[in-house]
Formats: sequence, C-alpha cells, structure tokens
Amino acid sequence: MPAERPNPAYPECVTRLIEEFGRLPGIGRRSAERLAFFVLKSAEPDAMRLSQAIADVKRKVRHCSICWNLTDADPCPVCRSESRDASTVMVVEQPKDLISLEQTGMYRGTYHVLMGRIDPLDGVGAEALTVRELLRRVDDPSSNARGVRVREVILGMNADMEGESTGLQVAAELARRGVRVTRLARGLPAGGQIEYASKAVLADAISGRQEL
Repeated sequence: MPAERPNPAYPECVTRLIEEFGRLPGIGRRSAERLAFFVLKSAEPDAMRLSQAIADVKRKVRHCSICWNLTDADPCPVCRSESRDASTVMVVEQPKDLISLEQTGMYRGTYHVLMGRIDPLDGVGAEALTVRELLRRVDDPSSNARGVRVREVILGMNADMEGESTGLQVAAELARRGVRVTRLARGLPAGGQIEYASKAVLADAISGRQEL
C-alpha cells in the first residue's frame, strides 16, 4: 500500500517541511502536518531558534575522544573534571544511560559509552562498538581521563539478554588485564532499561554494585 503524501495543494516548501518532519521516529503524516503548521504560525524568531538549535547540534556536538559521550567540547566536562575519580570507569550502552545515572548524583567516577550493544541477530558484534577504545584506556593511562590509570571498571549495561551478553564479553577482555570488574547491583530489574529506571533504583544499583 503506497505511503500517504502531503496535500499537493500546499506550497512546495511546506510539503518539504512536512516530509522532513515525517522522517522523525514516531511521527506520522498528520503529526508531521501539525508540526509544520506550528512552525508556520510561530513568530519568525521562534522558528529560527529551532532552526539554529538543529544546525548547532549537527555542527558542534561530537563524541568525546576519551569516553565517547556526546559533547560540544573535547574532552567532555566529566573527563576534564578534577573532582571525578578517573580511576573508576562505568561502561554504559548509550549516552542517554549516562545522563540517567548522572541524575542520581551518586556516582563520581567517569564513563565509557559503548554506542550500542552486542546483538548477533542484528549483526552487531563487539567490533561495531567502542570496546577497543575502552581496552586502550585500561592498557594505556595516557588514553584515560587526565592520564590516570584505570583500577575499576563497572559494567552498567541494561539488565536484559543483550546487555548481559555484552557485559560478559567485555568482562572477559578485562579479566586478562588485572583490572577490578564490577557490575551494577540488581536494583535494576531483569529486562529493564536504565533510561526508564527511577533515581532511587539507579542510586541503589550504583551503591550496591558487585564483583563480577
């Protein structure tokens, strides 16, 4: 069945705007039209602020060269901070997991973002993640935040099958390097997502982490 297209009576630039909104995840044709007309009815400075915010994100945001978190300055503020314990690195799947953990205010170490997880069904192996960069940080202190040697790696992956599989493979690599490996305590429910966990659950998971 062919996809619905915006009304051809719209001006060509409005049609393009609707089509671009329609590319966003979870946005159907009607929602795309509502967004387009919201922009049309907005004052020009308001609409241009949206345009500028999108442009700035694409031009300025990059991955931290140490931890792979999203940042507009390299290294990121967490890796630069003298108040963070750079000898402790928590490994997470995505930047949004890091944000959720930071909101607890309980963790004062640094992070490493894998940018995904191992999922053989989708053809994603360890080579597609930033595992190699994590191991480099462990092997070479000059590659870690502020040149500090890594002494503990906390596995903070989601408590589902793919997260567990990813954690086991990362742990196997780290075991050969003499670094302490722990994981978040089971304050996180099996099958749950860090992104949706409450601050209290995440705080318990951090404080009650266990040896692997």
